[in-house]
Amino acid sequence: MSVAADRGPRDAPPTVLIAGCGDLGTEVGLRFVARGWRAVGLRRRAHVLPAALVPLAGDLTGDLAEAVEQLPNSIEAVVITPAADERTPAAYRAAYVDGLTNVLDHLDRSDRTPARLLAVSSTAVYGVDDGSDVDEDTPTAPTSPTGAVLVEAEQVLHRRRPDAVSLRLSGIYGPGRTRLIDRVRSGQAVLPDPPALSNRIHRDDAAAAIVHLLTATAAPERLYLGVDDAPVDRGEVLAFLAQELGLPRPPTGPDRSTRGGDKRCRNDRLKATGFRFTYPTYREGYRAILAGDGIRHP
Repeated sequence: MSVAADRGPRDAPPTVLIAGCGDLGTEVGLRFVARGWRAVGLRRRAHVLPAALVPLAGDLTGDLAEAVEQLPNSIEAVVITPAADERTPAAYRAAYVDGLTNVLDHLDRSDRTPARLLAVSSTAVYGVDDGSDVDEDTPTAPTSPTGAVLVEAEQVLHRRRPDAVSLRLSGIYGPGRTRLIDRVRSGQAVLPDPPALSNRIHRDDAAAAIVHLLTATAAPERLYLGVDDAPVDRGEVLAFLAQELGLPRPPTGPDRSTRGGDKRCRNDRLKATGFRFTYPTYREGYRAILAGDGIRHP
């Protein structure tokens, strides 16, 4: 189902604004363009965006009045994909709360209210660390200050737009996101003891899910978990990578680099919309990365 409506000339394509158009946002934009949309990417360094996207220079937390006036009068969808400059509560607040509020304020002032709105969040809003299942109905109970900021951002989003979608992503990996691969190659990888479940999603699947929820879902829910089909012990992923790279199995021991708690995130609600993963598990995803598939967008 397309959300395009009342967009002016009959032959004008629907417009999506991607606010915070980094690696994930750029991939989202390219996928919208492939569907015949006009994708506008808002970011500080807009000149680095690929030619298929319309560049719009602006800081999510700054004065966006001039930038917003360059948009069409009718915007079918807005995707907010912020990224904090650093892993601190202040940086997260600036990106996820202040940035979101600022974008929505400027759109409202210019009378450019989108038909649909989606903002990226994180499974860090959950405090589960006992290996149990987590879904959209699990109460939020973040154990980190940054997680608490993400909960606040979701509350702001749904207070401003009750029909908006919050997509809680976990462990984005993909082209150029090679932290685990690098640790295995360098010999620094450690299989965590005790084991702990980890959750992830390939960047391309995260982008595809965003486009799917905004264009192919008639009445999306307010919350979705964006994770693949395979919550798995992080040590299993590291052992798999070592095998694929032809390297020795990493040793077992305490691993202070483990983040994200110990939980089994479920994607039932996302899959119930008809969404299908290109990389349903880490195996397909990391094999594609090791084969050199795709690029990381600047």
